[in-house]
Amino acid sequence: MKITVIGAGAIGGNLAVKLSAAGHDVQVADARGPEAVRAEVLESGARAAELADAVQNRDVIVLAIPFGVAGKLADLFASVPAETVVIDTSNYYPGMLSEPIEAVDNGQVESVWNAEQLGRPVVKAWNAALAETQRTRGLPAGTPGRIAIPVAGDFEEARRVAMRLVDDTGFDAYDAGPLADSWRQQPNSPAYCTELTLDELPAALAAADRAKDARIRDSVPDRFATLPADATLADVVEMNRAAHR
Repeated sequence: MKITVIGAGAIGGNLAVKLSAAGHDVQVADARGPEAVRAEVLESGARAAELADAVQNRDVIVLAIPFGVAGKLADLFASVPAETVVIDTSNYYPGMLSEPIEAVDNGQVESVWNAEQLGRPVVKAWNAALAETQRTRGLPAGTPGRIAIPVAGDFEEARRVAMRLVDDTGFDAYDAGPLADSWRQQPNSPAYCTELTLDELPAALAAADRAKDARIRDSVPDRFATLPADATLADVVEMNRAAHR
């Protein structure tokens, strides 16, 4: 597929590497320009591109950008065909990684708000796995213990496309239903960054509690402060799991 990843940070870089290694035609664009794309991101065959050019004639566009800035791309996306699948990977951490957004604080689902800002439907995927999990824990399909990633979206075909791409990056894809239900995979729900398998993920999504999960999300700085300076990926995953016990 022809895929553009917008955002050259940890998540965007991981996805560009994985998807190009899987054989897709991948472009990487960043608001800071092509020079912002690290050389190692391009080693698997991805190409750096200007932002305006990178959204034209693509099958899929992956947004690996901070939550709250999608609206700045609305004009750019106005010319993108309706059949192009747009995947949102962002997460809302008010006061930490994002400015507080009243509509989301009042209950609007993160990616529903993002879709409104962008002016087009999105699929929610890859947000519920840590960057280091994405980089190091992918496995071939059928491997026992393979980590699962929830995928939510309102259009079945777009959701299926995103699920196929999740599989290409080394993870089992779970159909998490419509975008309105994607709050169940937002920070810091039981399904969020806890490295669950396809068998374990449905129960974790069902156990999500919006008020409780938001409190856990807001306690992230305090909980991170209890970790050792040399905390591992396993330490962070265990911290996330322990918050729901």
